[in-house]
Amino acid sequence: MGVAILIDEPRWPAHGTVFGHLVSDSSLDELHDFAARAGLPSRAFDHDHYDIPISRYDDLVAAGALAVGERELVRRLAASGLRYHDVRHLVACLSALDALGAGRGGAGPLGRIDGAAVRAVRLAAWFHDAVYDGVPGRDEEASARLAEDALYGLIPAREAAEVARLVRMTADHRPADDAAALLSDADLSVLGQIPGRYHVYARDVRLDYAHLDDDTWRRGRLAVVESLLGADPLFHTAAGRRLWSETARANLAAERKRLVGI
Repeated sequence: MGVAILIDEPRWPAHGTVFGHLVSDSSLDELHDFAARAGLPSRAFDHDHYDIPISRYDDLVAAGALAVGERELVRRLAASGLRYHDVRHLVACLSALDALGAGRGGAGPLGRIDGAAVRAVRLAAWFHDAVYDGVPGRDEEASARLAEDALYGLIPAREAAEVARLVRMTADHRPADDAAALLSDADLSVLGQIPGRYHVYARDVRLDYAHLDDDTWRRGRLAVVESLLGADPLFHTAAGRRLWSETARANLAAERKRLVGI
């Protein structure tokens, strides 16, 4: 089929308009070359795609971008190996653990857990979304088993089992101890980012479920948002509550309002 530049229909609201996505199905160099020829600003690039306002849609199609549906765009982007959503989330989780005091040096936050426990938490962050097929519960179990298999013989069996336990916890975010609380808060820290970053997260989640029609997606996502809003506490560490709780609840409430209004 060769290299193709793909574009989906703009429908993601932001900055008083709606945006779509411009991607390549095999080469970021090809994507950047096309964007440069089309006069797209470099700031429109976000890891694996360019955000495209509706005002540019027709002329980009005329310039050679292939118009496809969201599902086809996500399928071909994922097949290309160029999709960076999971990597962005991993980086965010590791940065959040740093902010919570669980840095790579191994020192536990406030001295409450030891360095070995912190290492297990950070390994669990690496593995917790390693399998991501959009099937809650099954993804976490598959990721936990992958961690056990990948870590076998590399670290003590007890530590590998702890990593797998922490990964499984992310299925419901109900931590039973300090180590699990750290991973849960880091995983959910995206909820407490500035609204623009939260909107990108919400868009990425919708793209992960592009196989669902809009009504099925809306009902499922609304249930998730309401569950998060009802969680008390949403963040289980004092630092997590201080850093992200207020903004997270505001973001979730705004998304709930958008979903109910659809």
